[in-house]
Amino acid sequence: MFPFVSGLEELRAARDAVRRAGVTLAARGIPVPDVPIGLMIEVPSAALTADLLAEEADFFSIGTNDLIQYCLAVDRTDDRVSRLYEPLHPAIIRTLRLVSRAGRRRGIPVSVCGEMAADPVLLTLLVGLGLTEFSMAPTAIPLAKQVLRGLRAADAGQVARRALKAGTAGDAEAGAP
Repeated sequence: MFPFVSGLEELRAARDAVRRAGVTLAARGIPVPDVPIGLMIEVPSAALTADLLAEEADFFSIGTNDLIQYCLAVDRTDDRVSRLYEPLHPAIIRTLRLVSRAGRRRGIPVSVCGEMAADPVLLTLLVGLGLTEFSMAPTAIPLAKQVLRGLRAADAGQVARRALKAGTAGDAEAGAP
């Protein structure tokens, strides 16, 4: 999995580097396994071209922490502006849907890693957006499992539909369009 890929050229270059490494290993008599090539969707350019990237990637993982930071131009570690770091900002919700749809249309897995996956409230939204694979800190897993066990797909879809209609992060949080 390659991080911070911004577009198709970089994905192609990464694939080529893996291919060249395989050729080198094979020439030395070392067996070369078939390795799936995927990328982190962490920058807006990758999210906006997810349909193109999905044609040549084997999987995506959405890095929500960086994606939110770069989409909203907000440093989440800077106390002066960190309050503007909004996982429920309409642009973020729509970006997640865009990437999820691109992966689904090409039949490639799309996972989520980052703080959003570990938040039990946001987990319902993520499922409603069609995302089903999550990476999180081990300490967050028990609560996430509990949330997922009690979640109905129809309810998650309703949460996502409301959030996609929301004009602000506050509206999305309140469940109001």
